[in-house]
Amino acid sequence: MPIREFAITANMPTQGEAHFELIFRPSADLVAIVRRFVSDFYDRILSSADTVSRLALATHELLENAVKYAVDGVTTLCIIVDRRGEENGISIRISNRAAESDIARLTNLFAEMTAAPDAFEYYQAVIKRAAREPDGSGLGLARVRCEGEMTLTLMVQGEMVSIVAQATIEGRT
Repeated sequence: MPIREFAITANMPTQGEAHFELIFRPSADLVAIVRRFVSDFYDRILSSADTVSRLALATHELLENAVKYAVDGVTTLCIIVDRRGEENGISIRISNRAAESDIARLTNLFAEMTAAPDAFEYYQAVIKRAAREPDGSGLGLARVRCEGEMTLTLMVQGEMVSIVAQATIEGRT
Protein backbone atom coordinates (compact mmCIF):
# COMPACT_ATOMS: atom_id res chain seq x y z
CA MET A 1 0.00 0.00 0.00
CA PRO A 2 1.51 3.35 -1.01
CA ILE A 3 2.14 5.95 1.65
CA ARG A 4 -0.24 8.89 1.48
CA GLU A 5 1.29 12.22 2.35
CA PHE A 6 -0.86 14.76 4.13
CA ALA A 7 -0.76 17.70 6.48
CA ILE A 8 -3.56 19.25 8.49
CA THR A 9 -3.64 22.59 10.24
CA ALA A 10 -6.60 23.99 12.09
CA ASN A 11 -6.87 27.38 13.68
CA MET A 12 -9.60 29.08 15.65
CA PRO A 13 -8.44 32.54 16.69
CA THR A 14 -10.56 34.41 19.19
CA GLN A 15 -11.53 37.04 16.58
CA GLY A 16 -14.23 34.78 15.11
CA GLU A 17 -12.37 33.05 12.31
CA ALA A 18 -12.30 29.26 11.95
CA HIS A 19 -9.62 28.11 9.52
CA PHE A 20 -8.93 24.60 8.27
CA GLU A 21 -6.26 23.57 5.75
CA LEU A 22 -5.49 20.12 4.43
CA ILE A 23 -2.70 19.21 2.01
CA PHE A 24 -2.97 15.65 0.73
CA ARG A 25 -3.42 13.29 -2.21
CA PRO A 26 -7.18 12.78 -2.30
CA SER A 27 -8.74 9.60 -3.61
CA ALA A 28 -12.37 8.70 -4.19
CA ASP A 29 -12.60 6.97 -0.80
CA LEU A 30 -11.08 9.95 1.03
CA VAL A 31 -13.56 12.48 -0.40
CA ALA A 32 -16.38 11.17 1.81
CA ILE A 33 -14.09 11.05 4.84
CA VAL A 34 -13.01 14.67 4.40
CA ARG A 35 -16.62 15.72 3.83
CA ARG A 36 -17.64 14.09 7.13
CA PHE A 37 -14.71 15.75 8.90
CA VAL A 38 -15.67 19.17 7.49
CA SER A 39 -19.29 18.60 8.56
CA ASP A 40 -18.31 17.53 12.06
CA PHE A 41 -15.68 20.27 12.48
CA TYR A 42 -17.92 23.14 11.38
CA ASP A 43 -21.04 21.69 13.03
CA ARG A 44 -19.35 22.49 16.34
CA ILE A 45 -18.48 26.02 15.25
CA LEU A 46 -21.52 27.14 13.27
CA SER A 47 -25.10 27.26 14.53
CA SER A 48 -26.73 26.79 11.11
CA ALA A 49 -27.17 23.23 9.84
CA ASP A 50 -27.93 24.68 6.39
CA THR A 51 -24.58 26.49 6.30
CA VAL A 52 -22.72 23.36 7.38
CA SER A 53 -24.53 21.34 4.72
CA ARG A 54 -23.65 23.87 1.99
CA LEU A 55 -20.03 23.91 3.14
CA ALA A 56 -19.84 20.10 3.06
CA LEU A 57 -21.49 19.94 -0.37
CA ALA A 58 -19.04 22.42 -1.89
CA THR A 59 -16.07 20.67 -0.28
CA HIS A 60 -17.22 17.32 -1.64
CA GLU A 61 -17.75 18.58 -5.20
CA LEU A 62 -14.45 20.46 -5.33
CA LEU A 63 -12.53 17.46 -3.97
CA GLU A 64 -14.14 15.14 -6.53
CA ASN A 65 -12.82 17.43 -9.25
CA ALA A 66 -9.35 17.34 -7.71
CA VAL A 67 -9.41 13.53 -7.67
CA LYS A 68 -10.33 13.47 -11.36
CA TYR A 69 -8.14 16.25 -12.70
CA ALA A 70 -5.09 16.86 -10.46
CA VAL A 71 -1.90 16.09 -12.39
CA ASP A 72 0.22 14.84 -9.52
CA GLY A 73 -2.58 14.23 -7.04
CA VAL A 74 -1.37 16.77 -4.48
CA THR A 75 -4.24 19.02 -3.47
CA THR A 76 -4.60 21.82 -0.96
CA LEU A 77 -8.00 22.41 0.59
CA CYS A 78 -8.44 25.54 2.69
CA ILE A 79 -11.69 26.51 4.41
CA ILE A 80 -12.19 29.76 6.27
CA VAL A 81 -15.31 30.78 8.15
CA ASP A 82 -15.08 34.38 9.27
CA ARG A 83 -17.72 35.35 11.84
CA ARG A 84 -16.99 39.01 12.44
CA GLY A 85 -20.24 40.90 12.78
CA GLU A 86 -23.57 40.59 11.02
CA GLU A 87 -22.17 39.33 7.72
CA ASN A 88 -20.25 36.09 7.99
CA GLY A 89 -18.01 34.95 5.19
CA ILE A 90 -17.34 31.38 4.11
CA SER A 91 -14.50 30.62 1.72
CA ILE A 92 -13.36 27.27 0.33
CA ARG A 93 -10.22 27.19 -1.81
CA ILE A 94 -8.97 24.08 -3.57
CA SER A 95 -5.67 24.13 -5.43
CA ASN A 96 -3.84 21.56 -7.53
CA ARG A 97 -1.77 21.21 -10.69
CA ALA A 98 -3.77 20.43 -13.84
CA ALA A 99 -3.10 19.48 -17.45
CA GLU A 100 -3.25 22.22 -20.05
CA SER A 101 -6.30 20.65 -21.73
CA ASP A 102 -8.18 20.49 -18.40
CA ILE A 103 -7.29 24.11 -17.66
CA ALA A 104 -8.68 25.14 -21.05
CA ARG A 105 -11.93 23.21 -20.43
CA LEU A 106 -12.22 24.69 -16.93
CA THR A 107 -11.63 28.21 -18.23
CA ASN A 108 -14.39 27.70 -20.80
CA LEU A 109 -16.76 26.35 -18.12
CA PHE A 110 -16.13 29.39 -15.94
CA ALA A 111 -16.72 31.75 -18.85
CA GLU A 112 -19.99 29.97 -19.62
CA MET A 113 -21.05 29.98 -15.96
CA THR A 114 -20.20 33.66 -15.52
CA ALA A 115 -22.22 34.55 -18.61
CA ALA A 116 -25.29 32.79 -17.17
CA PRO A 117 -27.00 35.28 -14.86
CA ASP A 118 -29.37 32.78 -13.24
CA ALA A 119 -27.65 30.03 -11.25
CA PHE A 120 -30.72 27.76 -11.20
CA GLU A 121 -31.36 27.93 -14.95
CA TYR A 122 -27.68 27.32 -15.65
CA TYR A 123 -27.70 24.32 -13.27
CA GLN A 124 -30.72 22.85 -15.09
CA ALA A 125 -28.97 23.25 -18.46
CA VAL A 126 -25.82 21.57 -17.13
CA ILE A 127 -27.87 18.67 -15.71
CA LYS A 128 -29.26 18.06 -19.20
CA ARG A 129 -25.76 18.29 -20.71
CA ALA A 130 -24.36 15.89 -18.07
CA ALA A 131 -26.95 13.30 -19.07
CA ARG A 132 -25.41 13.28 -22.57
CA GLU A 133 -21.74 13.83 -21.64
CA PRO A 134 -21.05 13.14 -17.96
CA ASP A 135 -17.26 13.68 -18.04
CA GLY A 136 -16.20 17.30 -17.83
CA SER A 137 -19.76 18.63 -17.83
CA GLY A 138 -19.18 21.09 -14.99
CA LEU A 139 -22.12 19.68 -13.04
CA GLY A 140 -20.31 19.79 -9.69
CA LEU A 141 -19.37 23.45 -10.11
CA ALA A 142 -22.90 24.35 -11.22
CA ARG A 143 -24.22 22.50 -8.18
CA VAL A 144 -21.96 24.44 -5.81
CA ARG A 145 -23.09 27.70 -7.40
CA CYS A 146 -26.81 26.84 -7.30
CA GLU A 147 -27.44 24.49 -4.36
CA GLY A 148 -24.52 25.79 -2.32
CA GLU A 149 -25.52 29.38 -3.10
CA MET A 150 -21.88 30.29 -3.58
CA THR A 151 -19.93 32.43 -5.99
CA LEU A 152 -17.07 30.69 -7.75
CA THR A 153 -13.76 32.15 -8.84
CA LEU A 154 -11.08 30.51 -10.95
CA MET A 155 -7.40 31.42 -10.64
CA VAL A 156 -4.77 29.90 -12.94
CA GLN A 157 -1.04 30.42 -12.61
CA GLY A 158 0.89 28.18 -14.97
CA GLU A 159 -0.19 24.61 -14.17
CA MET A 160 -1.60 25.58 -10.78
CA VAL A 161 -5.38 25.89 -10.63
CA SER A 162 -7.31 27.28 -7.67
CA ILE A 163 -11.07 27.40 -7.37
CA VAL A 164 -12.57 29.53 -4.63
CA ALA A 165 -16.19 29.09 -3.53
CA GLN A 166 -17.51 31.89 -1.32
CA ALA A 167 -20.73 32.83 0.40
CA THR A 168 -21.85 35.59 2.70
CA ILE A 169 -24.28 34.57 5.41
CA GLU A 170 -26.17 37.31 7.21
CA GLY A 171 -26.83 37.05 10.93
CA ARG A 172 -25.50 34.28 13.16
CA THR A 173 -24.24 31.26 11.27
